[in-house]
Amino acid sequence: MISKTVAFAGEQGFQMDTASAFVAAMGSFKSTVQLCCNGGTYNAKSILNVIAAYIKNGTKVEVVCSGEDEEEALAEAARLLEGGLFQ
Repeated sequence: MISKTVAFAGEQGFQMDTASAFVAAMGSFKSTVQLCCNGGTYNAKSILNVIAAYIKNGTKVEVVCSGEDEEEALAEAARLLEGGLFQ
C-alpha cells in the first residue's frame, strides 16, 4: 500500500464530466484506489463515491493505492488530481 497527498486543481470541483473521466482512468488499474478527504474515504472507481467526496478546488486529497500496479495508479491519480485532467 502506498499513498500521496495532493491538492485538487479544478476550478469547478469534481463535476459529472471530470469525475466520470477520473473514474474511467482509475478503472483501468487492478489496484484498489481510494480518496481520503473531507473526513471520509471514497472508492475512486465509483462515480457515486467520487461525487459524494465533494472535492473542490484546493481540497487536500490523500490517494491510497494497494495492489499489483499501485505505483502506476498512484502516479496517474496524482497527475489527474493535480491538474492533468482539468487543463
